Amino acid sequence: MSTGDDYVTASDRALEDTYEAPMSLAEYVDRAFEQPSIAAHASKYLLQAIEAAGTRTVVEEGEEKERYRFFDDPHNDGEHAVLGNTDVLNSFVDDLRSIAAGRGKHEKILWFDGPTATGKSELKRCLVNGLCEYSKTSEGRRYTVEWNVAAAEGSSRGLSYGDDLGGDDESDWYESPVQAHPLSVFPESVRADLLAEMNDRVDSDVPVRVEERLDPFSREAYDYLEERYRREGREDLFSAIADSRHLRVKNYVVDVGQGIGVLHSEDDGSPKERLVGSWMRGMLQKLDSRGRKNPQAFSYDGVLSQGNGLLTVVEDAAQHADLLQKLLNVPDEGTVKLDKGIGMDVDTQLVIISNPDLEATLNQHAERQGMDPLKALKRRLDKHEFTYLTNLSLETELIRRELTGETSVWTAESYDDLADQIRQPVTLSVKRSADRLTDREFAPHAIEAAALYSVVTRLDDEDLPTGLDLVDKAILFDRGYLQEGDTRREAEAFEFADDPKDGTHGIPVTYTRDVLADLLHEETDRHHADLPVESVLMPRDVLNAMVENLVTAPVFSTGERTEFESRVAQVKNHVFDAQAQDVVDAMLHDSTVDEATVAEYVEHVYAWETDEPIVNDRGEREEPDPLKMKVFEVEHLGRFDEDEYEGDQPSEAVAAFRREKIITALNRHAWEHRDEDFAIEDVDLAAIPVVRAVLESNDWDDVRRTYEDFEPSQWDDPPSGTETADLKAKTIDAMVDLQGYSAASAELTSRHVMGQVAYRWD
Repeated sequence: MSTGDDYVTASDRALEDTYEAPMSLAEYVDRAFEQPSIAAHASKYLLQAIEAAGTRTVVEEGEEKERYRFFDDPHNDGEHAVLGNTDVLNSFVDDLRSIAAGRGKHEKILWFDGPTATGKSELKRCLVNGLCEYSKTSEGRRYTVEWNVAAAEGSSRGLSYGDDLGGDDESDWYESPVQAHPLSVFPESVRADLLAEMNDRVDSDVPVRVEERLDPFSREAYDYLEERYRREGREDLFSAIADSRHLRVKNYVVDVGQGIGVLHSEDDGSPKERLVGSWMRGMLQKLDSRGRKNPQAFSYDGVLSQGNGLLTVVEDAAQHADLLQKLLNVPDEGTVKLDKGIGMDVDTQLVIISNPDLEATLNQHAERQGMDPLKALKRRLDKHEFTYLTNLSLETELIRRELTGETSVWTAESYDDLADQIRQPVTLSVKRSADRLTDREFAPHAIEAAALYSVVTRLDDEDLPTGLDLVDKAILFDRGYLQEGDTRREAEAFEFADDPKDGTHGIPVTYTRDVLADLLHEETDRHHADLPVESVLMPRDVLNAMVENLVTAPVFSTGERTEFESRVAQVKNHVFDAQAQDVVDAMLHDSTVDEATVAEYVEHVYAWETDEPIVNDRGEREEPDPLKMKVFEVEHLGRFDEDEYEGDQPSEAVAAFRREKIITALNRHAWEHRDEDFAIEDVDLAAIPVVRAVLESNDWDDVRRTYEDFEPSQWDDPPSGTETADLKAKTIDAMVDLQGYSAASAELTSRHVMGQVAYRWD
């Protein structure tokens, strides 16, 4: 079998899992009793699809939150994931649950509002993708009915437009054009009993509800069959109508136009055409309409018709403001008119999406207060406001998506893993001439710098706690705590405004993307003439370009430009500190104290405090060693000088440090594990802040102690054979091998850092 045949066969299997053969109405009811999820009404089905994808824990605005994976667009590897805005999405799901359960808000139109580039379009695509893929699963199967009136004995009437059909040919079957629910075929009283029995068998706070009558197209077929068999005197009238020769239930894959209606900004036509469709002129005379308009001569291509049974989305709603008042009673009464004499029940979850210009339209008569003609509409709208991202990691992820086309959603076991993703470089191929591609690198921290600056412009600075700046607030929002030396302060320790303006304005990602894209294609060498580094873009290049372009960007007001320019300095300082830490860690990567040495120190401090002997590797009992503790505190911790000890005995300051920083943490661990046997060797050393600092971080004092002859001022061109030359070579290698730098970006970063360090080294 050829490779092409293999893929064709694989596609056959995929479709085989997606579709199933039509069934009778009775078979569908039996299956619905076994699996009620397939009979769900619109809002319940949407809720089921969201919940089926599960949840994950995220940190946003400094708080841990449960996020529905559905909004990560998991079926498409995150291509249209909605980044951030988890509170808004959770509120949307809560509203859905209330609507689905019939506990309220059923008359509401769910409204997503917010500035451009906040993820509203991604939400629409995510909803479409997620519902389409869910409908392909066994638990998410979606069904409707199709009719065949030509199979009635002696009938020459068909459901097509003007054709005379007969027999049992597949072409005689016509599907409900608006995805009519199979249970809507049953008489209302019978359907009520059926649903009551079905819901009694299921332990759910959201019962299945099917309150819609048959759609007009299906009703035409039903009435024709009912009249024909009534004339024949059939006693089993419903059985004759619902016979599998005339009626069958088929499953369909949800998509735009079939279960999902999307009204785009460019769609036009009369309000009725956009909402439900239009009559097809010239068809009435071909149909047996019995002196009236025939629903078979109707084009069901309006947004409500397409979205019947599941979801209706009005995109860029300000372009369709004239329709919104026409939608007022749809969620409440569930009925629309095809014509004065023909109504259609709809079961759809209404969602409208807009930029802030819709709110301006809605408020145009606000000064008239009680006489405001749009008051009833505004009362029906349930607003969910998207804002710009205020999490550094999410904004970094979004910028990378915009530049590279990456789609996978970032997840991490710890913030350390996420921090490593944030700082990573990005290399892109850029066409420099007709026949030449050049790789250009955004150095480590460059995309992070752009993201941090964007976030900082979006944060409210009027509610900052004492001692915090906007960068601190951004870091706090992203990881949920601030680390200040040995002290870790959780987000709960800080108080911000009850109604913050975070995320309501600021630099949008589209501006950042365009600035970075322009930088990629610049010919200018921004750095040193003696280095082949024209392909490297540093964090300072990115930040300078973002500030310089504020002047010419029409999207910003004069006041915004001034405000945003004033916030870049603190971002530059933070990014420099991150670069400096990279350099220090690279310089000391093979000099960091090992965990065994740290564990030995902690064990000796514990024995010193408790007056209990230590059991060594040979099983011998020995006293804690004052010299080992002193050496560790002076050389590795760098906390104390020699004069803090009399001989090897600690001063009061050293003793207090041991008790407050080491023993307190050990006691906390013992308390947390009080139901277990406490053993010092079972303690997670990284759980002790001061110890974690020793294991994970280095500083310039460590460099000074380790390399006594090091001269930062010689870094650019160190004399051969010196400690500085050897250290530079080792540092550059470590930055490349361990931290993701290229040789060029490592050179530039280390030069930039050493240029600042040299001023204060002596």
